[in-house]
Order: sequence, then structure tokens, then C-alpha cells
Amino acid sequence: MDYNYHTHTHRCSHATGTEEEYIKRAIENGIKYMGFSEHIPLVFPDGTETFYRLPFCQTKDYFEIIRALGEKYKDKIDIKIGFEMEYYPEYFDEMINTAKKYGAQYLILGQHFTKPEHPDFEPSSAKTDSIDALKGYVDSVIRAMKTKVFTYVAHPDIFQFIGDADTYKSEMKKLCRASKELDIPLEINFLGIRDNRNYPNEVFWQIAGEEQSPVTFGFDAHDIAAAFDKESIEKAEELVKKCNLNYIGKPTLISIL
Repeated sequence: MDYNYHTHTHRCSHATGTEEEYIKRAIENGIKYMGFSEHIPLVFPDGTETFYRLPFCQTKDYFEIIRALGEKYKDKIDIKIGFEMEYYPEYFDEMINTAKKYGAQYLILGQHFTKPEHPDFEPSSAKTDSIDALKGYVDSVIRAMKTKVFTYVAHPDIFQFIGDADTYKSEMKKLCRASKELDIPLEINFLGIRDNRNYPNEVFWQIAGEEQSPVTFGFDAHDIAAAFDKESIEKAEELVKKCNLNYIGKPTLISIL
């Protein structure tokens, strides 16, 4: 594996280390293509900026530092800069305009919430048996893929449904089928592997294998060590074999500029 387009920085308030330390770690371990994808800034109508996003006041700095480091290490690694972004219909145009304003080179979809996280904070990873919530998540991801602005879907299996198993399979089949039809890859997320989260969900990936959805990998790095994670690569490769996944390797970046 010589690529990774899912990397965060300390600016999101839940990551550590400097950008240059991440880059050096990647280079030392053979990464040739690297992308920083901080959580896109968003100000809600009441002026709130939620805690886990890149603050607007640090966005210019984020771009300037990554671009400077990209120039410094250009002979060793190809560095891109973008955002991880949710699909919220009511804020979609605003978020895309922000990405374009700063010169984001790509976007990845990370549907961390089934609806805007403010004023209600309902993470997609929270356990639920609500069929409406499950359908809402799947609908949001499919609608996002149809916009054709996202390079891939990060942790598509993040939704933690504890209800009827057949309903889960039916809904996730819709998601995986859309991924195949629209040619938008699904990411096996290494943060989920490292932290033993509810994802990767093997049931989901069995469906992805049956549908032959395109699949890619992402470190989802929030610390220096995670900028290259050999153990998670090995586990992800095992999942690819077990579920007969259509692993495409490095995804083709979709430009929004």
C-alpha cells in the first residue's frame, strides 16, 4: 500500500502531532501518495462551530502549511489537501463553496451524523434499532454519492444498527449497489480496526463483496504512528480475501475546482 488520503491534524481537537511528522512517517514507510482531509469547517446559523471540526480561524493556516510541506517533500511524496465532509442538504452548497474557496483538491464523505450535529448531537455510530434512522443514513450516503463530488465514502459501515438483521442487509445492499453503479469506492477504515470500533462490520463487507462495490483503504490517521499502520493493512487485506472484495487500491481523486 503506497497511498493514504485520510489524514487529520491537531486542528480538529481530537488528533495529535504535526503535519510534518505525519509526512515523515509516511515517507519512511513507502507511502507515495498522501492526502490531508481535515473535517470541513461549518458555522451554524446561531454562530456555533462544533468541537470536532477544523475551526474557520485555522483554515488558512491548514492550507498554507500543507502546501508548503507538499513543496518541501515533492521529490519524495505527492501530497494533496482536502476535507472530510458530511452530506447535509441544507448546508451542502455552503460547504462546497468553503471547499472551493480555500482550494480543496478533493473531498471524502464521512457521514458521522444522520442529520446536522447541531443543535442535536446524534452520531451515526451510536447504537440504535430505529429503522427510520438506518434508512435515513443510507439515503444520505446515496444522495451524497450522486453529487459526484466525493472521491470515496469513508467508513460506510459506521452506522451501528442493532435491530432486524434482514433490514440492515437490505438497506446496506442499496448503499453498496449505488457505490457499484456510481463507481464511488467504499473505504475500509483503519481507525475502526485500531480502536476495535463497531466498524469494519463484516456483515456489511460481505454485502459489498457480493455487489462487487469498489473498495479502497484509509488510515484515518489522528496520530503520527497511524500515518502508516502495517497491522491494520494486514487485517484489511484479510477482510478483502474473506469477503471477495473488489479492492481497487489507490482511488482516483475527484476534483471540485
